[in-house]
Amino acid sequence: MQVEEIKKIGIVGAGTMGNGIAHICAQSGYDVILVDTGRDILDRAIKTIGTNLDRMVKKEKITEQQKNETLARIKTTSDIGDLKRAQLIVEAIYENLDAKMGIFTQLDIQCPHDTILASNTSSLPITQLAAHTKRADRVIGMHFMNPVPMMQLVELIRGIATSDDTYHLARNLSNALGKTPVEVSDYPGFIANRILMPMINEACYALMEGVASAEDIDTVMKLGMNHPMGPLTLADFIGLDVCLAIMEVLYKGFSDSKYRPCPLLWKMVQAGYLGRKSGRGFFVYNK
Repeated sequence: MQVEEIKKIGIVGAGTMGNGIAHICAQSGYDVILVDTGRDILDRAIKTIGTNLDRMVKKEKITEQQKNETLARIKTTSDIGDLKRAQLIVEAIYENLDAKMGIFTQLDIQCPHDTILASNTSSLPITQLAAHTKRADRVIGMHFMNPVPMMQLVELIRGIATSDDTYHLARNLSNALGKTPVEVSDYPGFIANRILMPMINEACYALMEGVASAEDIDTVMKLGMNHPMGPLTLADFIGLDVCLAIMEVLYKGFSDSKYRPCPLLWKMVQAGYLGRKSGRGFFVYNK
């Protein structure tokens, strides 16, 4: 299959990442089928995409007509069986291996054998997801960065059986979406989170040990390392539960103590202090 043959792209999961991927696919001219379990989630996703497009119109990056055409390309459904009309499907649900494996098994049964199945996972093994299908050569990781419409990078993760044709198709599609693809082998955390999450985890240790306040830790990394935001602010933006889950993947995957999740991170997740989405993390937010 060539990238020119892709007319419809299916997306499973209409949350932050899923609606962002739907946005860029539709804006790039592809018809999109967006699937989630609840009508309210799907309606909220379309509203978010519309708001983001309105912002682009205001900045004169697109026209009102282009906004309307983009929205018209997105169809929403709660029936995962509707995805059998898509040539490529991106799974973008929450980071849970069992849930993702269940989705891949279901898609493998319902979709034509040449359909490409991709996962937006940020850390989980593509090889293991592929093993739950009968098309391991047509399974790949496409890890977009948040917020998807703004961030340039896509990590393309090759499982042990991912074919060259599948990789080249995903690479060409990433380019067509205006993204920069980077080829990555299937190891825990890939590149982005294998480097980023231990830095966030170490910032948690520095805070827990009283080395400095949360504000000062972030200031050091912003002014000293020229980071756009400090690691603790970034952790709040990502979600502390997500950070913890990725650290656990790294710790289990490498069996190396340097990836041991910080006890303070554990404690905050147990308390429900998950960052921006809960109104409180390392910092307090007005919801």
